[in-house]
Amino acid sequence: MRIEVENLGKKYAKEWIFRKLDMEFDSKFSYAITGPNGSGKSTLLQILTGVFLPTEGTISFFQGDKAILEEDFYKHLDIVTPYLELIEEFTLDEFLKFHFKFKQLSEGVSIDDFIQHVYLEKDRDKQLQNFSSGMKQRLKLGLAFYSQSPICFLDEPTSNLDEQGTAWYLTHVKKALDKKLVIISSNQKYEYDFCDKVVSIPDFK
Repeated sequence: MRIEVENLGKKYAKEWIFRKLDMEFDSKFSYAITGPNGSGKSTLLQILTGVFLPTEGTISFFQGDKAILEEDFYKHLDIVTPYLELIEEFTLDEFLKFHFKFKQLSEGVSIDDFIQHVYLEKDRDKQLQNFSSGMKQRLKLGLAFYSQSPICFLDEPTSNLDEQGTAWYLTHVKKALDKKLVIISSNQKYEYDFCDKVVSIPDFK
């Protein structure tokens, strides 16, 4: 997989958040997007995933040499963010059955396996609204790590995780590096210090 970004910029009102960003994200590497608070890290991830439109510039996705249609981008990616909402009225079992109607689990992984991987075996009949913030974050990360989508976007991935949860994240994200194009937005070096390349948003203002 490859993502090509050309002359990308985003502004709100009259203020540019970033602009003139030219970058290629290639699945041979993993990437960290860094910068101070308010620099546009999360905004960039949301533009790359199609949540927001850029003010200027273009984004192109490729599978090998074949361009992916813009309306099909979403089929190839997962995103984990602090603001991503889950369907909290569902139990864990109900939510996973619903979610994996639209996404495919990693080959050889069943829903039972998935629940074990995210350490939620005792909670499958509990509504998500009764999960702790750490349990929800672990679930969201697991959905990205254990799907067949070839691109994984992570925004502040250890938000709401305790020390044990952070160790879990580090173990699983490093396994994902061999299978996915991983792009992490973070100011916390421990969340991304294993990445091959670091992009600093202020460099493009």
